[in-house]
Amino acid sequence: MQRDMAMLNGTVKWFNNAKGYGFILEDGKPDEDLFAHYSAIQMDG
Repeated sequence: MQRDMAMLNGTVKWFNNAKGYGFILEDGKPDEDLFAHYSAIQMDG
């Protein structure tokens, strides 16, 4: 299932720097892992 792009908050479950992806636990939804690719990560600053 693909979601529309949106800003979400959560906690990194794990991330593989060498492969550039990992999974995030979205705040309020601890049973759902979200795939995160480095190219989609936006940081403040």
